[in-house]
Amino acid sequence: MPLSEATAAKPQTRCFFDEVPAGNRLTAHTDGACSGNPGPGGWGVVFRFNGSVVGELSGNEPGTKNNRMELTAVREALRRVLACASLEIATDSKNVIGWLVEGWKRNEPTIASLCKEIDALRAERLAAQRGAVTFRHVRGHSGDPLNERADKLATGVIERLRGR
Repeated sequence: MPLSEATAAKPQTRCFFDEVPAGNRLTAHTDGACSGNPGPGGWGVVFRFNGSVVGELSGNEPGTKNNRMELTAVREALRRVLACASLEIATDSKNVIGWLVEGWKRNEPTIASLCKEIDALRAERLAAQRGAVTFRHVRGHSGDPLNERADKLATGVIERLRGR
């Protein structure tokens, strides 16, 4: 059973990403991690607006795979952002870009299911005129501070899941 809500990132006291004015862009830096593949996994999201971090989310699953955690981070970002601002997803996963932007085949059932859910959230967002969703690839572990923070959130929840 996912522990996403129970392991929300501490020391977060309040998320300001739903207060982004309409017509602006919010960026969600997403990352997933897994210790073993399959094994305990975690995901992290760091929200940025006008150069400032305005919120963080994280969660984990006890038995999963890395690609599932990468997609879960994207899904959770989309689920949480209600603002009428456009949303840019910054990810270090070329697979996420391939499945969600470039039309790659989604042969594995859990990947296909997550992608279908993300597609539906994107379509719902457009239908409600809540702003477009775009994707941008960033190089992982190359010094991008918000990608590194998302990675730290994802790996941190794995460590908490393991009791370390």
